[in-house]
Amino acid sequence: MTIQPRDLFCSANEEATPLICLERGEFEDWRASQGEVTKAWLEVRRIKATRQAPLWLPGETAEEPASVLIIAKPGEGFAALARAAKSLPEGDFELCGNPPDLEAALLGWALAGYRFDRYKTKSKREQGARPRLIAPREADLERVIAIASAIWLARDLINTPASDMLPSAMSAIAKQVAKDCGSGFKETVGDDLLDAGFGAIHAVGRASADPPRLVDLTWGDPDHPKLTLVGKGVCFDSGGLDIKTAQGMKLMKKDMGGAAVALALGALVMRRALPVRLRVLLPTVENAISGNAYRPGDILKTYKGITVEIGNTDAEGRLVLCDALALACEESPHLLLDFATLTGAARIALGTSLPAMFASSNALSNDLCESGQAVEDPVWPLPLHKPYEWQLKSKVADINNAGYGPYNGAIYAALFLQKFVEENIDWAHFDMMAWNTQARPGYPVGGDTPSLQAVFRYLEQRFSP
Repeated sequence: MTIQPRDLFCSANEEATPLICLERGEFEDWRASQGEVTKAWLEVRRIKATRQAPLWLPGETAEEPASVLIIAKPGEGFAALARAAKSLPEGDFELCGNPPDLEAALLGWALAGYRFDRYKTKSKREQGARPRLIAPREADLERVIAIASAIWLARDLINTPASDMLPSAMSAIAKQVAKDCGSGFKETVGDDLLDAGFGAIHAVGRASADPPRLVDLTWGDPDHPKLTLVGKGVCFDSGGLDIKTAQGMKLMKKDMGGAAVALALGALVMRRALPVRLRVLLPTVENAISGNAYRPGDILKTYKGITVEIGNTDAEGRLVLCDALALACEESPHLLLDFATLTGAARIALGTSLPAMFASSNALSNDLCESGQAVEDPVWPLPLHKPYEWQLKSKVADINNAGYGPYNGAIYAALFLQKFVEENIDWAHFDMMAWNTQARPGYPVGGDTPSLQAVFRYLEQRFSP
């Protein structure tokens, strides 16, 4: 049976082991309040407030462990419970002593329980043996589980190799999400993309044996504010005829990370029933090489009618996004957000764990940054710097998909996308890695969802009553 975040929590029961959570500044007062057995036990072992690993505490006789102590740095309940979830054995634990941000701490517990073990010969622990937590009644546990479930979904999508996550497979998962959440679903596949005007999506994906497609989910009351999410779904990126190196291609199963985040965020919006008219657009392709692959120098006609000269077939993400963004703008959404593993330049500027964000207004940018800081999911604003627009010029088409020279690649890509977004629409673009290169509590090496929590908090504040 596949473990889900809900399975990491349980109801109160007499056999549960107390899990005492303290901040460092509370440790001395707590120790002073303990019985002589516990005081002596702590003294002999020289336990300090700086300890990070969970500590089993003795009962009245010191012969059997009776409870577990975890000590958090100020404001770091998330990391403390994530470490505990990772190291504690199977069994039920009852959280005693609430961390400052209780729901963040519970989310740490839930995210630490994630494993990507689909292709492993399973051990007992990997088969489902996990510690379970009894959350305090005042916590909004359903919200925690919904956020964790969305992140687990996106992680699974990103971690799955392209052999099992090409456009048809990703479409099937989106269709199942639509069914589970009660949303509408349709897709445009293969040469039908040309008939519908999506020339850029078709060109990028036509060389693959698995046809390109545009997945379209709709949900909610048509009278509610329109929210549209767009995600880059390049299920594998060889670079096309401008082929990547072997090292550059190694992680390209994650190049659909933007689509994974958009789909997971859409599922979260639906499951939490935010009062919006939601649309999720996932242009989903494999950038492969064959006799009919698109070429440098080709000129594509996009859905908006703008012609694009191909300066580099490895700048394909902005091509699939531009058709979807133009389609999204036809119904003038109140808010349009796109997510993409778009440029190496953003990684060079900000590193692997901090996504670049471009927004159509300072107010939107500031609000998204504030939300990210509040939930420890930071995003960082970069400018839509108009003087760089000269790099979009082409001598033979309206614009070029690759700039001139090695500089400002992330800004160039964002300016390219802005050409397909109507000026009167609130729009933000997130350029992310979607992959953890270094493990930290709650975040294993592998698929990641930067900006998902930040954006969801913003959506709750903007659209909830």
